[in-house]
Amino acid sequence: MITRVATGQWHALDDDLVVGRGDASPRPDGRLFLSIDTWQAAVFDRLAEAMLAALPRPLYTVVDEADLDLTSTWERAGFTTRRREWEYVMPTDPRVTGLDRAAAPPGVTTLPVGAGETAPLRRLDRAIRAEVEATVGWQEMPAEILSIPVDPGRYAVAAEPGAYVGLARVVPLPRQTRIGLIAVRADRRRRGIARALLAEVLGAAHERGIATASADVHEANAAAIALFEGAGAHRASSNLELVIH
Repeated sequence: MITRVATGQWHALDDDLVVGRGDASPRPDGRLFLSIDTWQAAVFDRLAEAMLAALPRPLYTVVDEADLDLTSTWERAGFTTRRREWEYVMPTDPRVTGLDRAAAPPGVTTLPVGAGETAPLRRLDRAIRAEVEATVGWQEMPAEILSIPVDPGRYAVAAEPGAYVGLARVVPLPRQTRIGLIAVRADRRRRGIARALLAEVLGAAHERGIATASADVHEANAAAIALFEGAGAHRASSNLELVIH
């Protein structure tokens, strides 16, 4: 029996035993993402059927592309691939990445994670969000970027006199630094600022004894792919965002 137990939650019951769970979670950009947790294909299908009947479309989900069983299960429910994100893994040692020579351009200073000020960082964040929304749209950005508050303790920044012009958001995990975003103001691009920010982030991780860093990149983001591959990054895995209209 399938039971809706909350606004965005469903349970599959077998003799009062929960054998599957479904969840519908709204993202900050307004899109609704689904997840289903069960080991039984028939239960998955029943949960998917109930959720799709109750929720407004379009609906989305994210799967590891290597998980062929899960991908095919969502496809059986009617979902199709909307976008792919590559996970890149890269070394942090500047002697390996070649970033020991990646100086910021004249007039630009890179500030390490935690050294930026909140007010100018928030202004830069708003400006970059507006530029992205006016072009590709925030729905093309990794979902985690939307929901993280601006905290100087997670950002390295590129500064010019009177304003910040670029940022790199970092999650310092115990064994591997995760780069959530590198972004530069549109009128400051192609000057080496993004490369200087990457050098700052990876160099700091190397000094802490962290050997590798990771980042997710949309397969169509040629500039980001070139930036990371230029530092010796390789593709480790990929995620698919699936949609049903």
